[in-house]
Amino acid sequence: MIVVLLGPPGCGKGTQGERLAAALNIPKISTGDVIRAAMKAGTPLGVEAKSFYDRGDLVPDALILDIVREALAAPEQARGAVLDGVVRTVPQAEGLAVALASLNRPLDLVLKFDIADDELVGRLSSRMVCEACQSPFMGRTPGELHAECPKNPKGRLVRRKDDEPDAIRNRLKVYHAQTAPVVEWYRANEGPLTSIDARGTVDEVEERVRAAAGLA
Repeated sequence: MIVVLLGPPGCGKGTQGERLAAALNIPKISTGDVIRAAMKAGTPLGVEAKSFYDRGDLVPDALILDIVREALAAPEQARGAVLDGVVRTVPQAEGLAVALASLNRPLDLVLKFDIADDELVGRLSSRMVCEACQSPFMGRTPGELHAECPKNPKGRLVRRKDDEPDAIRNRLKVYHAQTAPVVEWYRANEGPLTSIDARGTVDEVEERVRAAAGLA
């Protein structure tokens, strides 16, 4: 089963992707995962990607999709994969469709996680990380800024600059501008698109995800 996850920052798709992958007994892979694996393995595509990294340039979509295709053709992904962050733009959606067609593998499910921007701003702006061990902590209050890390007494809790409310709203603006056309592309091409209400507890959202994947 090939599953694509779409959703804004903070919607919980990473957590749900891990749970869905475990339930389906298939790997969850992201763009970063496959690029790092290809570079570590020293494959021709990985060497090419490393040249972009070394120059500080973005890896082109075409190369990323070639690396994803190579990963999906590996024995580890024979039963499928949950793809997190692989599709963010229409060209990436088109490229993935071509890659899957070349492997004679269908796209079984696209899960789009829906949640209001205001709720995401509240979620992400309450996230802090330990400046020493980088452990994330959700649901923190402003009064806990610089408090002792629960996992590392030598660390202090800080809020990342990209978790400031204004920065979050800008990230969401970019996400909506990129992803709205992707959603319309899947609808126009009769893609297996299902919307998931991302509000509620992790377990509640998981129930909706499992139902969409036919696991309920």
